[in-house]
Amino acid sequence: MKLFLALVAFFVSLVRGQVPHWGPCPEPDVQPAFNLKQFMGRWFEIARLPTQFERGHCIETNFTFRTDKSIRVVSSEILKGEVRKIEGTGVIEDMKHPAKLGISYSYVLPFAPYWILSTDYVNTALVYSCTDILRLFHLDFAWILSRTRTLPQSTIDSAMQTFANNNIDVIRMINSNQQGCDKEAPWSDDQLL
Repeated sequence: MKLFLALVAFFVSLVRGQVPHWGPCPEPDVQPAFNLKQFMGRWFEIARLPTQFERGHCIETNFTFRTDKSIRVVSSEILKGEVRKIEGTGVIEDMKHPAKLGISYSYVLPFAPYWILSTDYVNTALVYSCTDILRLFHLDFAWILSRTRTLPQSTIDSAMQTFANNNIDVIRMINSNQQGCDKEAPWSDDQLL
């Protein structure tokens, strides 16, 4: 029992800001007939479940194809007046389910789930990620993304309902700050973390 509690404490300390939920990850429906080519490009974060690794504002992610058919994933935020960027790699882990991507921001870490639950490709995308811890509890992440820095509240409300319909608890979802981004700190690809 002490080992179990030590493991739980260890994993929780790694993901401060996340709230663990009992049981395994839910299995939400993903975007049918997902078209990765149409999904590529720049997405702005409109809302998210709280995370330890996103603390700034003006959060966005740009997806582009690499020559080896993997995906270049560049995420950025402005934190304390400085642009922080990180580059990762994305892959389709199972061609039968192309909306279930895997993304890793480190060569030593495995690919984490990055599932596209819903997208119209030109306005919004709903993304979900979940990690089981010993199949006893799970930690999840959820994002509402947009091609623009704002969305109507009715669109956000509809997105929240989509998460809820898939047994994803988004009661703690917070809005992202996309104010003053273009004039505060424009960034380029040479500013990676």
